[in-house]
Amino acid sequence: MNVREFQAALAAHPGAKMHWMLPDKSFVPAHYHITEVGRVQKDFIDCGGTIRSATSCLLQIWVADDTEHRLEASKLNVIMEVARTVLKGDDLPVEVEYEAAAISQYPVGGFEVTPAGLLFYLGTKHTACLAPEKCGVGGTGCC
Repeated sequence: MNVREFQAALAAHPGAKMHWMLPDKSFVPAHYHITEVGRVQKDFIDCGGTIRSATSCLLQIWVADDTEHRLEASKLNVIMEVARTVLKGDDLPVEVEYEAAAISQYPVGGFEVTPAGLLFYLGTKHTACLAPEKCGVGGTGCC
């Protein structure tokens, strides 16, 4: 899901509460805060020597002890609008940074409207060899 699609969902359901389902089907506690909206750019060289770049919109979710806190879609949409100058585009994929046992990043894979509000599905990220033809991945490993 990119920024444009994410904001369209927020705008279409302004009073909705938002819920985040982790890949293991558990949920981020309902009293979370969005503490950052940022543009993250990673420039790197893969194991085959190719220069690459990956850019995303990263929402940081933080859970405090104020259990009555609830964030509505309209408020997050306002925050996203303010962040436009930092994001520099609405085609960036949206990811969530969340700390449970460790800080992890999850791509936002989609959403659905439920009786409880907007349910966003968080996917997984995986490591991979980006140059298998150069480093002989097949049975001996990368690099």
